[in-house]
Amino acid sequence: MTDDNPRDNPILDRRRAGLLLHPTSLPGPDCRGAMGPEAHRFVEFLEASGITVWQVLPLNQPHDGGSPYQCMSVHAGNTQLICLRDLAGRGWLEDWTPEPEARDPLHCDVLRRAHAGFRTHASQADHEAFEDFKARQGFWLEDYALYLALRAEHGRAPWWAWAPPLRDREPAALEQARSRHAQALEQYRFEQFLFRQQWAAVKRHANERGILLFGDMPIFVAHDSADVWAHRPLFDLDESGRPGCVAGVPPDYFSSTGQRWGNPLYRWDTMASRGFAWWIERIGGALEMVDLIRIDHFRGFEASWAIPAQEETAVHGHWRPAPGQALFTRLREHFGALPLVAEDLGVITPEVEALRDENGLPGMKILQFAFEGGASNPYLPHQHVPNCVVYTGTHDNDTTLGWFNTCGEALQERILDYLGQPGEAMPWPLVRSALASVARLAVVPMQDVLALDGRHRMNVPGTTGDNWNWRFDWDQVPADLAGRLRGMMALYGRV
Repeated sequence: MTDDNPRDNPILDRRRAGLLLHPTSLPGPDCRGAMGPEAHRFVEFLEASGITVWQVLPLNQPHDGGSPYQCMSVHAGNTQLICLRDLAGRGWLEDWTPEPEARDPLHCDVLRRAHAGFRTHASQADHEAFEDFKARQGFWLEDYALYLALRAEHGRAPWWAWAPPLRDREPAALEQARSRHAQALEQYRFEQFLFRQQWAAVKRHANERGILLFGDMPIFVAHDSADVWAHRPLFDLDESGRPGCVAGVPPDYFSSTGQRWGNPLYRWDTMASRGFAWWIERIGGALEMVDLIRIDHFRGFEASWAIPAQEETAVHGHWRPAPGQALFTRLREHFGALPLVAEDLGVITPEVEALRDENGLPGMKILQFAFEGGASNPYLPHQHVPNCVVYTGTHDNDTTLGWFNTCGEALQERILDYLGQPGEAMPWPLVRSALASVARLAVVPMQDVLALDGRHRMNVPGTTGDNWNWRFDWDQVPADLAGRLRGMMALYGRV
């Protein structure tokens, strides 16, 4: 890994610290966190704590399972994050009160009411802003709105199960669909306008206080998505829209059968012949909403594990090369600086490391992975380099307290021995270890600074249980926590 050369990454120009908290985990009166007063209050908590990075999970519209890593579009925002109180305050919702137990159908109904209120009560400036949004974002917005309308028309069936003229995007069929769904299309455009407006306000509030937003981008996209439907030539699909091979990872220490994700693979030759325009649009769109992007499964830019679609596990796959260096060269030509972080966990070969290092991208170090094996474990703090991001754990890990409590006595003793037999209770010794690391960016999940146990975990990979639902409450935040954190930021040179 590059040790002291962040290249032109503008985020890792100095030592910083961040908190990891997805907006759905914010408190408030709604059924999930939202981009309203609580998001702005959280920004102010970060400022008071001396923390200058807020890391979030993907902000895109998820499928019914709620996973932010399986979304309907790489551009569309999660409309469940829209703050209804803000819309009521602007006079677009009348006779509305929060309903904490309400879920998606009611939320959608309220957004339809808000659209009616917008048409009647919004200012001329608001109407002009909406028209400008539609013009600027039309390159993805029109396909996305039509995808949602047709998906509803087909009983939420995936696009490859639609009537063939619509599945195959025959121009006459699409034009007829736009005509019969005109009202729904405008509603979907409006909802995305609201999302972008509210998130832009959160980003502005953060940036004005010196806080950077750190986003997340899965390398692959969901098969059932507007992107794959609208850009089929870019994906490895047959004439009916079904994949011959799907993405995943091979068997390893953690899973004897690997992981079969099911995402379609890219046709990299087609993408390259088009100057990687799809990736330029994707990265550019993301950078409108965040300041730094973590690329999930970075190793897929060097080679992807291709699994025959009929296989139920990932055992019988093969590595399919990807033109990663050509892609990053093109991205650098277009954007200049690349504020990207490589999620370089898993099966990492010298070729993957070379791709990361050639482009000056920081990798990741997870402290919960550090203490098994010997002193050469690459996640141990004495193995870190400045150009990396260190975490106590991520959204896929247990909370640090939950992890430590289930480590077993021998491993617990090894951890405490390495950390110098600290007097503080977990998770604070691991938090301090992250902050003390030479890594220019240290990120800690919100659960860890609240000292929460495994009951507050965000996600258990490979399960479909109660994931993505964790929320904190301001009552859980000690009155002196911001001051305590600010002291640590100063102590470890991260203010």
